[in-house]
Amino acid sequence: MKNVKILDIFLILFLPLIFVLFGFIPFLYRFYKEFNLAHPFIMSFIKFAILATYGEIAAFRINNKSYPTKNFGILPKMIVWGLLGIIIKVAFIIFGKGAIALLSTIFKNFNVNILSQKDFSILKLFASFTISLTMNLIFAPVMMLTHKITDLYIYKAEGTFSGILKTRFDFVELLTKVDWKNFGGFVLSKTIPFFWIPAHTITFMLNESFQILFAAILSVALGIFLAYKPIKKKNI
Repeated sequence: MKNVKILDIFLILFLPLIFVLFGFIPFLYRFYKEFNLAHPFIMSFIKFAILATYGEIAAFRINNKSYPTKNFGILPKMIVWGLLGIIIKVAFIIFGKGAIALLSTIFKNFNVNILSQKDFSILKLFASFTISLTMNLIFAPVMMLTHKITDLYIYKAEGTFSGILKTRFDFVELLTKVDWKNFGGFVLSKTIPFFWIPAHTITFMLNESFQILFAAILSVALGIFLAYKPIKKKNI
């Protein structure tokens, strides 16, 4: 019980501690900005591996009143989230440039450098919304399904690397195990329009060096929210 309380304190203080360290200690902040600029894909891997996995652990703790066992597969999940982080960074680049190109094609006098402006404007908000809309309608469903399938595979392999090496990756079988009612009726139809599109509109309003970090934090926030939701229903 004492160990659980210590873990709870660490879980609660983890994110604030990271922000204090990198936000208020000048040399760490400079290191973050310089390394992020020089190695954006490595940083994307690290951010999602740590923060998104942290979100899953926090969600599990809230929903199950306990911490994950070995079968949860923390390390395999970190690798999957890290790789997804790289893919998400690629998507940010593609849709960030592509959506602006689309707007400049539709509106001949559209300022293609609108996102680089520091001041808020309706046009900047509209451009960010367009990026978020196109990315979440085209890319997000594929990414979410990929994550779901890898999650099912890690569970099937009992959360260990040795289990992964021994367990055949049967894509068709894993597809049949997806809860399509929840995936289509909630994940796609609820979280994308009501959470991800508005949230990523804010993401693309930010400086580019903070966009992936903010996206990773959003995954933490959504995971905790989704974990808390069923508990709240039970108490009504």
